[in-house]
Amino acid sequence: MSEAASNKLDSVKWLLVVLLVGAGIYGNSYFSDESLLYRVIAMLVVAGIAMSVAVTTGKGASAWSMIKGARTEIRKVIWPTRQETSQTTIIVLIFVVLCGLFFWALDSFLGWIASLLLG
Repeated sequence: MSEAASNKLDSVKWLLVVLLVGAGIYGNSYFSDESLLYRVIAMLVVAGIAMSVAVTTGKGASAWSMIKGARTEIRKVIWPTRQETSQTTIIVLIFVVLCGLFFWALDSFLGWIASLLLG
């Protein structure tokens, strides 16, 4: 299929996605008297259909492959242990308190100097 025809088909698919999302939003407000559970299930179904249509487009397919790649990278992360997290948190808290005391002392000193100079 030529690139122009593919772009035109992608435009039709994106229009379908927008129409599905709009229909879901309108349906949610139109059926506001119905149970919230049913409306949420219906919105999830419509969102799933819209997502499956969007993934068949060129940009949707590249976005989906990027999401899969990000998932792979997240699995490679070495997360800190509970002990490392606790130690880092304590160090940060101590540093924040020390900085707060330093800036309080500096502010008091500069205030005292200003009061001496201004009388």
